[in-house]
Amino acid sequence: MSTQKSGVAQPDAPLEISIAHSPDSDDAFMFYGLATNKVRVPGYRFSHTLCDIETLNLRARDEAFYDVTAVSFHAYPYIQDNYTLMGCGGSVGEGYGPMVVSARPLAPEGIGRIKIAVPGTLTTAYLALKIFNPEIETVTVPFDRIIPEILAGNFDAGLIIHEGQLTFSSNGLYKVLDLGVWWRETTGLVLPLGGNAIRRSLGTASARIVTKAVHDSIQHALDHREQALEYAMQFARDLDARLANRFVSMYVNDRTLDYGEDGRQAIRKLLDLGYERGIIPIAPKVDFVD
Repeated sequence: MSTQKSGVAQPDAPLEISIAHSPDSDDAFMFYGLATNKVRVPGYRFSHTLCDIETLNLRARDEAFYDVTAVSFHAYPYIQDNYTLMGCGGSVGEGYGPMVVSARPLAPEGIGRIKIAVPGTLTTAYLALKIFNPEIETVTVPFDRIIPEILAGNFDAGLIIHEGQLTFSSNGLYKVLDLGVWWRETTGLVLPLGGNAIRRSLGTASARIVTKAVHDSIQHALDHREQALEYAMQFARDLDARLANRFVSMYVNDRTLDYGEDGRQAIRKLLDLGYERGIIPIAPKVDFVD
């Protein structure tokens, strides 16, 4: 289709797709292909916004602003009327995940008696923690301030996500509970943490094209690992190249290309449990674009 200008047919402008994700090395690795134009889609142009995950959760819930947005799975029931999940682009803990850490040794059953700093009440880490023990008292703290706040003595313990899972011990902190380990022991499933959601109003055809573009971006990064890691290192807070490679490997892998049936089962199980236990007030209706 084209438009007329001065009697000459002009091609339509590309469809602008806004993508929002967190400024972390794993997300940067995942979107390397699209962000650097190594992956192109005729008729489409992609813009990228980087923002912390809890802010993205809130924006998706309150504004449905971005065409594609990274979200915590916990946030999905709140946005499911406006968004559907992509079948690719997820971060999944294969027997590991967010952790409760403390300045002194604590038993997991002891965390019900203290205030815990958490990175946001729409994060999947928070949902998993509340499923573990609904009575836990929490205070929201920006995710990158949780370890400093524990070290400053302002909290006895904190729930850490992102690179903190690899760096907490170098700060002299103790692991109290790995929610990914607990989840696998409890359910036998992986712990789904976050995914990419796409606006329903784009329509089925565009949603499939954009989802394939994200899938191709992930595949490009995996196929060109050295270059993608070099790009991702600019977002690797407090990680050297070795740890950044390890962190990316944890959360960008074959599961990121496709959750698998057990991965999709895990998403539904997590959200159904949250709803059954009154943590999520909205019945989840999970669907995917492939």
